Amino acid sequence: MNGQDPRLALARRLRALRETHWPGKRVNQAQLAAALSEGERGSASVPLISSWESRRAPKAPPESRIKDIATFFASTRSLDGNARLLSPDEMTEQELAARDELLQELVRLRAEAISDAQEGPESLNSGPYRIEDRGRITIVCAQLPQDMLRKMPYADPHDPDFIELYRYSDLDSLVELFGHLRATNPTGLVRFRPASQLSSDEYRGHLVLLGGVDWNDATGSVLDRLQLPVKQVSRLDEDDDPGVACFEVTDVGGPIIHRPWLGEAGGRRILREDVALFARAVSPYNRKRRVTICNGMYGSGTYGVVCALTDEGYRDRNAQYLQDAFGDSDAFCLLSRVTVENGKALTPDWTLPETRLFEWSKP
Repeated sequence: MNGQDPRLALARRLRALRETHWPGKRVNQAQLAAALSEGERGSASVPLISSWESRRAPKAPPESRIKDIATFFASTRSLDGNARLLSPDEMTEQELAARDELLQELVRLRAEAISDAQEGPESLNSGPYRIEDRGRITIVCAQLPQDMLRKMPYADPHDPDFIELYRYSDLDSLVELFGHLRATNPTGLVRFRPASQLSSDEYRGHLVLLGGVDWNDATGSVLDRLQLPVKQVSRLDEDDDPGVACFEVTDVGGPIIHRPWLGEAGGRRILREDVALFARAVSPYNRKRRVTICNGMYGSGTYGVVCALTDEGYRDRNAQYLQDAFGDSDAFCLLSRVTVENGKALTPDWTLPETRLFEWSKP
């Protein structure tokens, strides 16, 4: 490969197929996305095509997509009328031979790209938490309010048994996320800080905001700056009105409200189902860095949305769903349900339509 990055080689070949494969017939990304939506995986998008052809840290398409791409470019008849995939039954022997030749080439390029990227398990070398530029990553945490801290042992700095982490909320989410970020970015600098202690350098790096607007001031500030079509309504006054706490989605006909489900057991309120937000966007503090939000109405929602991309049983399929749905969008968000059973937050499966409450992306 003459020192060429195999991932970029695959991206360049895919881009060349669209732009120059057929003299005088340039295929745009929307046409290719429409055709691939008929394939085995369905639902392709322009951001998804763009992520495969990116000139910086491109993503390798799944093998089923490679097969569909080869089928599409095997015949100019794919562009007769609306862009589509020809079925094998309607392809000529010449077209089938052209498909097989192109498929062999693309499979080889993909294998080289995947092999080059791997330094461990494949699921830890890709996905939303893999930071290609190896820059600083700071998890921005919330701290418990003073009235709670006064009731907790070991949370007083003057106590001989003082444990600083006792002052943090969402500790289970922090441990899960911190470990995963370290595993996926072994050469990167991963740190965690409360919002009140962020330095100017940390603001300019990659940020992962953990927890909601009630106790994490940075989450509320970033949500305001990003102007996403989702906002979180605080639950601080829920003792007066438990129905106030919610995520509010902007809609043409008026806001749509998504609330957690609270039941009762033994004379006390218990959480049956939480609502959680996963959002990713270009950082408002540094356009070359990313900001990520993992936020539930309650701690269970935050933990569930963190586990969606760290739980080894779900992270690959959820990461692939994000890739297929949003590609390399500058900003996207996904609001989902998080089921809670016996106090345990269950990892959401974003590939199930009933799990997803709202999704949005910005090209």
